[in-house]
Amino acid sequence: MTEKENRIKVDKKTRFKVAARSQFLQGSWNYERMQNGGYAFSMIPAIKKLYKTDEDRQAALKRHMEFFNTTPFMASPIIGVTLALEEERANGGDVDDEAINGVKVGMMGPLAGVGDPVFWFTVRPILGALCASLAMSGNILGPIMFFVVWNLFRWGFQWYTQEFGYRAGSAITDDLSGTMMQDVTRGASMLGMFVLGSLIQRWVKIDFKPVVSKVQLQKGAYIDWHSLPSGHEGIQKALELYNNGQGQALSSVKITTMQNVLDQLIPGLAGLLLTFLCMWLLKKKVSPIWIIIGIFIIGILGHVVGLL
Repeated sequence: MTEKENRIKVDKKTRFKVAARSQFLQGSWNYERMQNGGYAFSMIPAIKKLYKTDEDRQAALKRHMEFFNTTPFMASPIIGVTLALEEERANGGDVDDEAINGVKVGMMGPLAGVGDPVFWFTVRPILGALCASLAMSGNILGPIMFFVVWNLFRWGFQWYTQEFGYRAGSAITDDLSGTMMQDVTRGASMLGMFVLGSLIQRWVKIDFKPVVSKVQLQKGAYIDWHSLPSGHEGIQKALELYNNGQGQALSSVKITTMQNVLDQLIPGLAGLLLTFLCMWLLKKKVSPIWIIIGIFIIGILGHVVGLL
């Protein structure tokens, strides 16, 4: 038999089992490694197919118990690429743990950035609004249509993208003798770090409360609430004064906090430094659970003393 005929393949039946298991990706979600348990659970049929000894299977499962988190629907193309890489490794290819995990980490961030707006903020709300209008008119097809159409769309997308990822991953492994694998791993890692950096400003917020200065504003620079008419007319007038031209302040005293000063110098600096600190602690093998607990404790103590 030729070498090609002796290759161990992840056949379509096995890939379907993997896709079915991936529907439970968040079944064991945890704060330390998030979707790692669901990812390893999804890979079990392929691992059993590719590896024959308990030692190899255990090593493969341990490999996929590393941190993983992305939009659940966008995990499928990553799983597909991983299947191709595991297949190449099982056939003696030069694919190590670092390469497999590097591709996973590099892909999960960018794909999450695509999956959230497409699925949660576009497809699902539009379909939900359509089906809700049917339900509100008394049509029983409303909830049934939502359940059927949403799951058909979701399942079809996940199966197609897993197969696409598997084919793309196979193309990558065909060039293992060259530099494509290294280029893909490095590029995916760089893209993942770029997306992580762009999300820091949005998701990491630190607000230092200590007051630096208080300035009494001149009359006319702030809204005189006592001179406004009562009821909705007063509210409308206040909004006009606040948004008109330069806008009037809501209070007669302008308070400048430490956070205002930091934002004028370098916006988001505190969040960036906190992110770097967490990355450094992770590099030092500090458990993510302890990092989360530490942030909670510092946040609570900082609020009690008036710092945060």
